[in-house]
Amino acid sequence: MPLDLSAPQNFINRELSWLEFNRRVLEEAQDVTQPLLERVKFLSIFSSNLDEFFEIRVAGIKQQIDSGSTDAGPDDLSPTEIFQCATKTIHELVAAQYDLWNQQIVPLLAQNGIRFKKVAHLKGAQAEWARRYFRNEIFPVLTPLAVDASHPFPQVLNKSHNLMVRARRPDEEEPLYAIVQVPRGAPRLIALPCQEESEACEYIFLSDLVKQYLGDLFPGLQLEGVHAFRITRNGDLYIDDEEADNLLRTIEQELLRRNKGNAVRLEVAADCPRDFQLLLLERFKLTDADLYQLDGPISMTHLSRLLSNEALAKLKDRPFFPAHDPSLPPGINAWERLRHEDILLHHPYEPFEDLVDLIEKAAEDPKVLAIKMTLYRTSGDSPVVAALGAAAANGKQVTAIVELKARFDEANNIQWARKLEEAGVHVVYGVVGLKTHCKMFLIVRRDSDRIRQYAHLSTGNYHPSTARIYTDLGLLTSNRAITEEVATLFNTLTGLAEYPGFKKLLVSPFDLAVRFKALIERERDHALQGRPGRIIAKLNSLVDETLITALYEASCAGVKIDLIVRGICCLRPGVPGVSENIRVLSIVGRFLEHSRVFYFANNGHPALYLGSADWMPRNLYRRVEIAFPIESPTLRKDLIQEILPAYLNDRVKARQLQPDGSYIRLKPAPGQETSQAQLYFREKARKLNAAAPSVSVGDHTHSNRLTPIAKP
Repeated sequence: MPLDLSAPQNFINRELSWLEFNRRVLEEAQDVTQPLLERVKFLSIFSSNLDEFFEIRVAGIKQQIDSGSTDAGPDDLSPTEIFQCATKTIHELVAAQYDLWNQQIVPLLAQNGIRFKKVAHLKGAQAEWARRYFRNEIFPVLTPLAVDASHPFPQVLNKSHNLMVRARRPDEEEPLYAIVQVPRGAPRLIALPCQEESEACEYIFLSDLVKQYLGDLFPGLQLEGVHAFRITRNGDLYIDDEEADNLLRTIEQELLRRNKGNAVRLEVAADCPRDFQLLLLERFKLTDADLYQLDGPISMTHLSRLLSNEALAKLKDRPFFPAHDPSLPPGINAWERLRHEDILLHHPYEPFEDLVDLIEKAAEDPKVLAIKMTLYRTSGDSPVVAALGAAAANGKQVTAIVELKARFDEANNIQWARKLEEAGVHVVYGVVGLKTHCKMFLIVRRDSDRIRQYAHLSTGNYHPSTARIYTDLGLLTSNRAITEEVATLFNTLTGLAEYPGFKKLLVSPFDLAVRFKALIERERDHALQGRPGRIIAKLNSLVDETLITALYEASCAGVKIDLIVRGICCLRPGVPGVSENIRVLSIVGRFLEHSRVFYFANNGHPALYLGSADWMPRNLYRRVEIAFPIESPTLRKDLIQEILPAYLNDRVKARQLQPDGSYIRLKPAPGQETSQAQLYFREKARKLNAAAPSVSVGDHTHSNRLTPIAKP
């Protein structure tokens, strides 16, 4: 009997897999070999990740439960079962996070002169300064909101810090209640003035400061209890593109509702008494499963402020300086170079500014006729947006396809989309019913011989800030076969034409999933015919049941498969008779692994693609995504013999997924040199910069030899 490869036991639940990813983030905070403030950074990232998980994923699960849905995914877990398993895991992870904070991080910070002080324990000049800071900076913006028969419970905003107050009037037994929101515009972590000749950095938390002097808001009342809490709400937007007459206005209205969605989590300070907890749980229609008592900061997302203190540089990673790609040195005529060769940019090891410089030159170049670009996420002060505006002002035809529905960046995207329109840029708000998630731009230039198109296709966003901390790959090319397809795709997205189908580009939701499946099946067929098969895929998430089943079929046929999946992986490796030939690695390190690379050996004639899409249903069927081929022999060699092996050989930051869904950190074998992918690329950049005396550099030195991908 053939095995049922789609059986539920062959799949890991999506939500539980994501929680395992966040566990790996927490492990980075637990790693005693990390610089101390880097450990704090990972604590902050862990909290930020968990916030979004509750806002989107837990909120969705709760909606399914409330509607009575019993729909199950490939793993056959019902919404109720998923919620129970996820809640149990989250409580364990949060307990471990705060235990780490109290038992290790806080004492180590104190040993290094970084202390967190209770406002009630301040004395002398510090106490006076805190009192003055409260009166001048905080008190004027505080508003007590009574809760009684004539004052309904106030609308508590999503992820806001609040204090619940119980007070009494003299000679009255009936308690009074009120809510005070801690100001959102003030820093959550406040640095106290340094004492003379002291190297210590002392901080107080804003909520503790407000709590200490809260009596000023309630003159004549006796405060019996003041306890901090935080509510997380459903943060997803509900938008029907086809019903929205004005998509921009519809999203603006939905953003106003985001802060008022149904509550999905209640966090309270450890000293919050049970009667307060019950009152809040009842008010927000939550249960004890949704309650998290925290022995420390109500949220650790604000601890990242410590990393901006330059006086604490010795407790952070050494500064890293990207190196210019040797093919694109400063001052070169980029158009001339691109007419003769493709260029692969590897961020953040190579500067994003090189790409910005190219767009800025195009904006000023009189020979450039048009610029077309997709924008999914970027910063509010993005030089890319400024360059597009300058190009339009210079009379060029400029078109920007802006995705207004980029989650949690909707408000930013609306703001700079309007700036682009005011500058004369043609702004198109994506495609009805789909998110435009592909990353590409096209420059049309009148060269001396003909009008030529130059394209950039990337795995990452045109975001100058995240480009410093996300690993991404981008292709610059004037290859006519590719640029003409890019131009046609832009016309398809901005016009009314049907998708024509391409030879070079794989595009979702049209044919990307089908063509990737065909590439997997081709490796399977090679193996079935006695030829070695080989697949390597690096991506952020692997969820799609169809592609997972295709990988299982390939594994059963004998194809050797390595998957480098940073986050969610629903494929279960190492299952006898199903996935014995599949290995799954996850790398969590200093930079966020974001590049997507796909290698298919094809019996000695490899197919090699980069892309914007993960193998998830949303990317494959509900978004506009692209995968693009790497055809330059030089660039193919870089990817096949250097970049992919660096990840496969990592024995410091790599964890390997086990059949039970857990991960084990890999270590060098006896006598094997330590290998770390991200450090290898940083060291490579350091060496390139060392040859340029004008650039100061610094990073850890490390021995790291790579072995090329074995030929099939």
